[in-house]
Amino acid sequence: MQELSLPGASPLLKAAVVDPFGDAVDVEGLPASFVTELALRHFARKGELKLFAVAQYLGLPVPVVDQLLGQMRSLALLEVPRRGTLEGDISFALTDAGHRMARMAFEKCQYVGPAPVPLADYVAQVKEQAQHQAPVRAERLQQVLKDVVLVPELLPTLGSAMNSGKAIYLHGDSGTGKTYLAEHLVHALDGHIWVPYALYVDGEVVQVFDPIVHKRVSLAPVPDRSLTRDLSADGRWVRSERPVVIAGGELTLDTLDLEYDPHSRLHTASPQLKANNGIFVVDDLGRQRVSPSELMNRWIVPLDRHVDYLTLNTGTRFAVPFDVRVIFASNWPPADLVDPAFARRLGYKIRIDALDADRYRSVVTQACASTGVPEDPAGVDYLIHTLHPRDGRPYYPCIPFDVISKIADHGRYLDQPARMTPEGLEWAWRTYFGGEERQGAAGIPTKNSGE
Repeated sequence: MQELSLPGASPLLKAAVVDPFGDAVDVEGLPASFVTELALRHFARKGELKLFAVAQYLGLPVPVVDQLLGQMRSLALLEVPRRGTLEGDISFALTDAGHRMARMAFEKCQYVGPAPVPLADYVAQVKEQAQHQAPVRAERLQQVLKDVVLVPELLPTLGSAMNSGKAIYLHGDSGTGKTYLAEHLVHALDGHIWVPYALYVDGEVVQVFDPIVHKRVSLAPVPDRSLTRDLSADGRWVRSERPVVIAGGELTLDTLDLEYDPHSRLHTASPQLKANNGIFVVDDLGRQRVSPSELMNRWIVPLDRHVDYLTLNTGTRFAVPFDVRVIFASNWPPADLVDPAFARRLGYKIRIDALDADRYRSVVTQACASTGVPEDPAGVDYLIHTLHPRDGRPYYPCIPFDVISKIADHGRYLDQPARMTPEGLEWAWRTYFGGEERQGAAGIPTKNSGE
């Protein structure tokens, strides 16, 4: 029988701690000592708990947790303050010795959540989900991009790029909708994925699940064919929509590695690790605090070999799958920003241009619907045929919402219905782009004509 190692325990207590799981040295791939410490922290936080509650908090099978609690009772770490009529009604609570051991467990690590998934299990799951990813079809792409106003000729290129698994470089002027397009492309990846709450790597906990990035999916009555394994009974995993992670000018080389909190002694997954089986958008490439060449060099190995390397605070370096559709969005043409060696690794270089007048009108219609400002044909014509040509502004899809939302703001201020009049558009246009103006009699600023 192998000994469980509980930090800080007396020699007498250590001698009494035997492996409660027979000849096995782990619990669901984790050291039994780690699971015991995790259970102690849960009891310290929650107080009295019943068997099924402990199993739910740990995300482990009830028989395994039942055995664990029995062993903890034999070590005088748990007591039974009350009993119910049924075996499942028994409540457990920490003893004085249990509280002391729980404090030691918190000093070692403050993670309190479902049991982490061993790294090997995570690697296998990501690879399996990648292998069963259905290709992007034309009908699917048209459906997910139906609200994105694009030149139709771009669709085959975008679909091919998504199926290639290679990096995509979207470039064009600011405001052409590159980021908006990238966010929508994730929906072309069909199906859901399983994401672990945390990973166990070389004795350390790496938190992976991020509620901002990973959108929970309630279990569907019809089996999801994109998921070859049903992990719904395994509380260590969360069923999620495919993630989209967007990093902009704040991106540095350090943020592409694990983040470590010395107070909680926990690691947080890097953005590309959170994005596995999804999309990682590097927005505004060329505006980061790190040079583009340094940033690109960091991506060469992951993009080539679909493997990334991360480092724990202990110095341990480990490999993780890199199943990420990377989309770089930049105002710069690729030749101006990356060297030829990296340019070859950019599988698809796609330019996004300004819209023509007809497609721009469709974006104006969407902006009116989203802001609640009634669409006025005369106002739309004034915006398209007067304001844009007068100031030499291309038809960028970002402009309609930004301008028309200001009309909605002004209507709320006056407690009046917002109207898309030429005078109101003039004021919103000048407020958005800047320019001299004076207050008109009706409360709407007008252009200062020098009168």
